[in-house]
Amino acid sequence: MRTTRLGGSAVPVSELALGCAALGNLYHPVTDEAAHATVDAAWDSGIRTFDTAPHYGLGLSERRLGAALHDRPRDTYTLSTKVGRLLVPNPDGGSGDDLAHGFAVPATHRRVWDFSADGVLRSLEASLRRLGLDRVDVALLHDPDDHADQALREAYPALERLRGEGVIGAIGVGMNQSALPARFVRETDIDVVLLAGRYTLLEQDGLTELLPEVARGRSVIIGGVFNSGLLTAPRPGATYDYAPAPRPVLDRALRLQAVCEHHGVPLRAAALRFPFGHPAVGSVLTGARSPQEVRDTVEQLRRPIPDALWDELRAEGLLDPATPVPAAAPAGEAMPPKEPS
Repeated sequence: MRTTRLGGSAVPVSELALGCAALGNLYHPVTDEAAHATVDAAWDSGIRTFDTAPHYGLGLSERRLGAALHDRPRDTYTLSTKVGRLLVPNPDGGSGDDLAHGFAVPATHRRVWDFSADGVLRSLEASLRRLGLDRVDVALLHDPDDHADQALREAYPALERLRGEGVIGAIGVGMNQSALPARFVRETDIDVVLLAGRYTLLEQDGLTELLPEVARGRSVIIGGVFNSGLLTAPRPGATYDYAPAPRPVLDRALRLQAVCEHHGVPLRAAALRFPFGHPAVGSVLTGARSPQEVRDTVEQLRRPIPDALWDELRAEGLLDPATPVPAAAPAGEAMPPKEPS
């Protein structure tokens, strides 16, 4: 699988990355065995980039990912985790569950926002213990929407020191919006932005401000390419931004699906390939909770997409004419080779 490097760092990422929120029992339980098998399937498919966070299942995702990668040579994969939420034990020992935050796990801990320098160090130390590792490759500031000033003033400089000492290889910010990450790109020396849901076949908010900034020597990893599942099977009740899709959004997704079907291409295949048209995109991050889901994602990425599909989307007003699209790839190839960003 093709790899590229994040910004000016030496950290490589594979074109597909495995997002490990599902390994933390996102919405529904996943067994330890299924979690391990999912990581194995990703590895067998050539995926060498794995993303997790303390937030995912109150540390369960990190523990399961670390266990699944335990016997893999450490210099053969890239692992990112996140900072900004500390896990603090609940005084009652965890009665109840964490489904209010989306995870089917006992509520043994509570999340405390902390973008202080000390909070960053404590978060990474705890993550390393859960992962069973001595380093992570990428540290991402996780959802600092309401904590931007502290993240810029305290958290980022702490990460910059760790990068300078070689403790981490790259720094980034992971968010579901594009405006604040653009500020981080302008005001700091981060290497990467993990942008979830804002540069997809359905909507391209990130194209206006963020991606032009990132293209000047940084990288972006695109998450949420299916917009919370809407672009896998658009129908009434399908989710968009983790809630039922509003009718206008659903109608747009159905029109996208109709164009894709006209060209014999599954909507999810076009959605998966679309972000790679932009030169700043180094990787697409997708979640999976089973080996079957991993294998399907890889299969969809390798489907050839005719140029005529993108042309029709433009003609139908579903894609701005100025939006870059990926070149058609021969069967069996993910995409034409692209120089590292």
